[in-house]
Amino acid sequence: MEIIDNYIDDKHLNNIKNFVLSNNFDWYLQGVTFDNDTNYKQFVHIFYKNHNFTSIHKELIYPILDKINPLTIFRIKLNLLTKTNTIIEHPFHHDHTSENLTSSIFYLNKNNGYTRFKHSKNKIASKANRLITFKSNELHSGTTCTDEEFRLVLNIVYV
Repeated sequence: MEIIDNYIDDKHLNNIKNFVLSNNFDWYLQGVTFDNDTNYKQFVHIFYKNHNFTSIHKELIYPILDKINPLTIFRIKLNLLTKTNTIIEHPFHHDHTSENLTSSIFYLNKNNGYTRFKHSKNKIASKANRLITFKSNELHSGTTCTDEEFRLVLNIVYV
């Protein structure tokens, strides 16, 4: 696993954050661990799936993708989890079963939510402008937060 803080410059981070929180950005309700999850819901925006960009706002994430420089992309999804009274740890899942794919999580805001991995007791704090990278088949889980209005993370699966 690799953790990089201050991944992009603050100007790009603020541009992304301000736009996705504006009235010009579309969000959809989806399950946290799978589309029809009835226990846990989140708002999502799909940037890329099925070998194509699906979002007209793809240029927003170019500063992140340019630095990652993927050979090919499998999926890019932005997740917004709303504040809860207590932190809810979601079930473990993997982004893909293939050992050949890599996942990166980019945190857009600081909050007391975190990402945890089944093989480790470490919890990776949600810190704005932090990128964590790991194998897509690693079991991991995200959480809600209690100290901010929402937790905002971008999930990228690629080669």
